[in-house]
Amino acid sequence: MNKIFYVFLFICFTGFSQQTDVVDFLNIEASIGTDTVEKKIEGRFLATFEVLKETDSIFMDAVNIQINEVETKNFKITSDEKKVWFVGNFEKGMTYKADFWYDMKPKQTLYFFGDEIWTQGQGKYTSHWLPSIDDVNDKIEFDLLLFAPTDKAVIANGKLIDFGNLHEVNTWHFDMKEPMSSYLVAFAIGDFDKKDLVSNSGIPIELYYKPKDSLKVEPTYRYSKQIFDFLETEIGVPYPWQNYKQVPVRDFLYAGMENTTATFFSEAFMVDSTGFNDKNYINVNAHELAHQWFGDMVTEKANEDHWLQEGFATYYALLAEKEIFGADYYYWQLYQTAEQLKAASDEGKGESLLNPKASSLTFYQKGAWALHILRERIGDEAFKTAIKNYLEKYKVKNVSTEDFLNEVKAVSAINISDFEKDWLQQSAFQSEEAYQSLLKSSFIKKYFEVSALRATPFQDKKLQLKTALTFPNDFIGQEAVYQLVDEPISETLPLYKNAFESNNLYVRQAVALSLQTLSKELQKEYESLLSDDSYVTMETALYQLWTQFPEKRTEYLNKTEGIEGFQNKNIRQLWLTLALLTEDYENSEKKDYLKELKNYTSTDYSFEIREKAFEYVNELQLWDLETLKNLAEACVHPTWRFSKPSKEMLNKLLQDKKYYGQLSVLGRQISEKAANYLNSIIKE
Repeated sequence: MNKIFYVFLFICFTGFSQQTDVVDFLNIEASIGTDTVEKKIEGRFLATFEVLKETDSIFMDAVNIQINEVETKNFKITSDEKKVWFVGNFEKGMTYKADFWYDMKPKQTLYFFGDEIWTQGQGKYTSHWLPSIDDVNDKIEFDLLLFAPTDKAVIANGKLIDFGNLHEVNTWHFDMKEPMSSYLVAFAIGDFDKKDLVSNSGIPIELYYKPKDSLKVEPTYRYSKQIFDFLETEIGVPYPWQNYKQVPVRDFLYAGMENTTATFFSEAFMVDSTGFNDKNYINVNAHELAHQWFGDMVTEKANEDHWLQEGFATYYALLAEKEIFGADYYYWQLYQTAEQLKAASDEGKGESLLNPKASSLTFYQKGAWALHILRERIGDEAFKTAIKNYLEKYKVKNVSTEDFLNEVKAVSAINISDFEKDWLQQSAFQSEEAYQSLLKSSFIKKYFEVSALRATPFQDKKLQLKTALTFPNDFIGQEAVYQLVDEPISETLPLYKNAFESNNLYVRQAVALSLQTLSKELQKEYESLLSDDSYVTMETALYQLWTQFPEKRTEYLNKTEGIEGFQNKNIRQLWLTLALLTEDYENSEKKDYLKELKNYTSTDYSFEIREKAFEYVNELQLWDLETLKNLAEACVHPTWRFSKPSKEMLNKLLQDKKYYGQLSVLGRQISEKAANYLNSIIKE
């Protein structure tokens, strides 16, 4: 059935753009309907703008826009592949209105998955669905009125100030008080419920979820209020917007996106209490919230200033985790990223923080390290004062690295020229300074003492490893377990028993992940891993036990039947695979098990579920017409992390004559986009 969602956007446009000295857009209103079958939008656009200098043309970015009907009479409105143009004799000091109907079929930025729709501006791509200015220096005030079917919820930037009903659709009117860059414009439409919280400062916090995930709300959003309250206090500047929302969407391109007042994040982070122990939302939660100050309120001027957004968000997320999990966790995360940065630097792949083309590792992790070091150099008080002054001075403006450093220099007498050279300009990672900073943690000192034993003969370190496994620290205990791997089980057996008896979830997980050959002496202990509150541990233990103790396969499958695991159904899909392979196990049900596993490859499911299903289907060579069609569709999925391995898998299947024949005749049985891709590689 053709479902159309109507979106009406009132957008007040102020700020800085490529035409700032020529025109000032005062108000933009856009009425937009979204067609989930055609995957296009249709709407009306009304812009009010003041001319600052006499000119004969004004433009807005609009990719592949089709102008259908022009209501404006006193100047012309035309378009090309990338822009919409207003052409006429525009006089200085005069105010004009541009009014037209249009449609667009976005290739990116606006995504349709079944009856769920969401946007992802990511830098400068809002112009694929909404005429705007593709420039992060452009600051815009948005008021959004959205129309959607009565069975759908709508989330967008700002405060919901009115809700009503009109001709079988509901109306959602949102208001923004402050300007922001256009890439942060966002809305989502889908099946959502919400839980409401209020911060200590009185800011409404809305936590969205799909009804099927109601039992995952608490563990997913655990500590959300604490994170919000902590960041307001730590940053020293009140949250700059009216409210805050968090929305899990399917098939999201990244972990999360800091749309102003409305973070969208991957539904893969929706976890139950067991999943929380392995893969929780806390870091992403804190990172995207920190962006509401660093990125949304104060925005980079150019790509070389990108660390001012990502480095700051990463650093403050670490501070929030420190508040929740303690200093040991904070230093452990710093140590892990220091190892990555040092490895890249040693390989000659180090990058300056001011390199506009630097990697995420540099902008995020090296940026966080730079702030950690800067704080140590100038002290807590000066650091927090500089941050406060920086944010207040440049509120809803654009900034450069120099702007930030000037605020640091204004509050501290300490010369930071060496810091600028070593941490901002140098491509090499300053590993020695990082090492000395880590040594300020007594936990890290103890960890280094244990990790230094790696090359020591087992008999010479046996007592120290046993000590490390007695009431172990999460991280030191894991290190001790990993040092047992290459030693004879006859020697290490008592220590493995110590690890099991520690009842430390992560030490036991380390055993599950590292112990590849299971001895009879440890079978009982290893079987107990199936009951641990960890889907990572459980998945590994189920596979290893099923493989190495075939006589007990039925028992292991019975114990884990019905467990789903993470959002990608990791336990359930492994269970289905093993059940199919187990001789004489529930033979009457195997047809249904096979159907369920294959069905997980379909577009009805998120790419995380499909990706794992394809792995099992390929491993067992269960390919048939439906799974091949689903694989062809996967190759044109907008998330490259999914489409890339899907393309590789399809290319391998094409080398087999049996599958080549089936794939080459799919034709109209798949989408036009998938068919075009398939035809292109078959012709090659």
